[in-house]
Amino acid sequence: MNRPVRVLVAKVGLDGHDRGAKVIASALKDAGMEVIYTGLRQTPEMVVNAALQEDVDAIGISILSGAHMTVFPKVLHLMKEKGLNDVLLTGGGIIPDDEMKQLQAQGCGQLFAPGTSTHQIADYIKGWVKEHRNF
Repeated sequence: MNRPVRVLVAKVGLDGHDRGAKVIASALKDAGMEVIYTGLRQTPEMVVNAALQEDVDAIGISILSGAHMTVFPKVLHLMKEKGLNDVLLTGGGIIPDDEMKQLQAQGCGQLFAPGTSTHQIADYIKGWVKEHRNF
């Protein structure tokens, strides 16, 4: 790769708990990635538009509000609508295992529970991008 992996980290909806998102953003930067953090209270539309503008390789959504079964499918739909077919949608938060599997079956990448090693998350994103993106 001739440039760093570009990742957009987002908090969607009214979930105001952003410490985890900031920790992940910092860890991804430490792993050599370029990170764009959109801040709190983003809409799915705002996230996808920012991903388009920033030409990212991956979108990571941190969600603790319980709205994951609404947020992730909406973001996936908008990504497809805007032609972001080769961009990874990943994320994490308080998401039950069976719902993680449902979201992955819909097209999300791997989702991460609290306590997951930041190295594991960075390695996953780098590996996915290397396998699926051409640049």
